[in-house]
Amino acid sequence: MTGPRPSPATVRPRAPRAPRVEEVAVDAAAPEGAREDPDAWAAARARQLAARLPLPALPGGSAVPALPGGSAAPAPSGGSAAPALPAAPAPLLPLPGGPTDDALHALAVAAPAPGTTDVAGAALLLPTSGSTGAPRLVVLDGAAVVASARGGEQRLGGPAHWLLALPLAHVAGWNVLARGAVAGTAPTALPPGAPFTAGAFRAGAERLLRRADGGPARTALVPTQLVRLLDDADGTAALAALDAVLLGGAAAPRALLDRASAAGVRVVTTYGSTETCGGCVYDGAPLPGARVRLEGAGPDDAGPDGAGSDGAGRAPARVLLGGAVLARGLVGEAPFAADADGVRWVATADAGVLEAAVDGPRLRVLGRLDDVVVTGGEKVVPAAVEEALAGVDGVAEVLVVGVPDPRWGSAVVAVVRAGPPAPPALEALRAAASAALGRAAAPRALVLVDDLPRRALGKPDRRAAAALAQRRLGEGPGSDPDGDPDGAPPEGPGGSTGTGR
Repeated sequence: MTGPRPSPATVRPRAPRAPRVEEVAVDAAAPEGAREDPDAWAAARARQLAARLPLPALPGGSAVPALPGGSAAPAPSGGSAAPALPAAPAPLLPLPGGPTDDALHALAVAAPAPGTTDVAGAALLLPTSGSTGAPRLVVLDGAAVVASARGGEQRLGGPAHWLLALPLAHVAGWNVLARGAVAGTAPTALPPGAPFTAGAFRAGAERLLRRADGGPARTALVPTQLVRLLDDADGTAALAALDAVLLGGAAAPRALLDRASAAGVRVVTTYGSTETCGGCVYDGAPLPGARVRLEGAGPDDAGPDGAGSDGAGRAPARVLLGGAVLARGLVGEAPFAADADGVRWVATADAGVLEAAVDGPRLRVLGRLDDVVVTGGEKVVPAAVEEALAGVDGVAEVLVVGVPDPRWGSAVVAVVRAGPPAPPALEALRAAASAALGRAAAPRALVLVDDLPRRALGKPDRRAAAALAQRRLGEGPGSDPDGDPDGAPPEGPGGSTGTGR
């Protein structure tokens, strides 16, 4: 039996609910026509993003980027905040057409459990880069995206025109669009979902330079892309014509950076994560608005402007990132909490050290904490070995992995994509690693490949490389190249972390 119906006076009109997310087909899933006119497609995505960012009038009188539909964001008067939009747009959920699209959508639209991160009012929902197992979605607020873009702009010397050469399934691509939105400049882009080639980059760079008309022109790449462009004369020339090239997504060997510098390319290395709106540490120094510290360190840190000393010279420890660039949290998980000083932090999976410098401590990332190879009782950091091997003739790219070995527990193995003049010999790799790091770091086997296994953004896939090396080597290298008769472990750097790059 039903109760009495409420009178019309007691019935409150219910406002229409905005969609919880707005899906965006990106990269290979981009609609027809995107490859024919990638600049227009990228500009449309930039307008979608700008509609979700707190963008007041820009310094120097630049126009605020147009919002979807061709309207412009109203500029504030008298320094007041911009008038609120009639309704906050739903956060953007980029979907590249891959096997995880359905799972990401389900995460995004699920009602939040008590105490977990809500997506309402956010700007972007992005998967964590390189995550394994079940997908995870990072919730990025518009204020954090703007803080990241403005911090980078300040560090690089002002606004610029940008070339989008990275996929929009990941934060690095959206960061390029955000920098342009903050600067009030329209993006230039490579065709979405198309293979990256030096020719496509050269064509995009030419359009970018025409659009910049003598002003600063920049792009962001991952190391694999930089290698391919430096291998091409026209690609190298296009890079050298730019004001700056941001390089992140994976560790960049010193040999690669030196090669770029010798070619006249201004490379700025970046470090960060999806949770920090992408790179928040440039050339080891945190951007304005970003914070860096090591786990277990005191209250002084290397932020927000590179000042302070979080125990420069301390032993390596887990890297913590925080500040205004930090995401709200991850869908289905508790929001990132603030410390006693009101700073919110996220713990990375990387080990690092803070090294003293004239302008403040500089972060040096040593590699992932779970990448360490224990061989004969010694701990070897793969990134450190890769740094040593990258300078050997014939090494174009290298991944160092551990392969199960009945004698040593794990054997250090170099997986190499060879370059000119000829593939390297194992003896040359062992000599380079031993000289730099000690005998424990010397690879006991060499696996040559046409290309390294890769994950998103072209990042080398260390786990896949280890599996490939194990298949190639069967039961493992087994024999000791040094012929130690007593089975004792070779001399090594000792300690708990070895030597890092």
